[in-house]
Amino acid sequence: MEKNWVVYILQCLDGSYYTGITNDIENRMKAHASGKGSKYVKVKGFGCLIATKVCKDRSDASKKECFVKKLPKGEKVGWFGG
Repeated sequence: MEKNWVVYILQCLDGSYYTGITNDIENRMKAHASGKGSKYVKVKGFGCLIATKVCKDRSDASKKECFVKKLPKGEKVGWFGG
């Protein structure tokens, strides 16, 4: 069974946001929680997953991730519909 690619946003313990992509959100969150998901989240501390958005494929997810990362912090969560 093929897994969908998603773009996600999580909140770190210091209140900052991290945006990324994955095709296995459960395992990716486990990796972030254990400090093995990304250097940024390892340093800032994993807080919680805020939102996800399903994408057509990896390319679409990467483009959306890039777009979200350029948004001002106050607009990021809103882009996900939250």
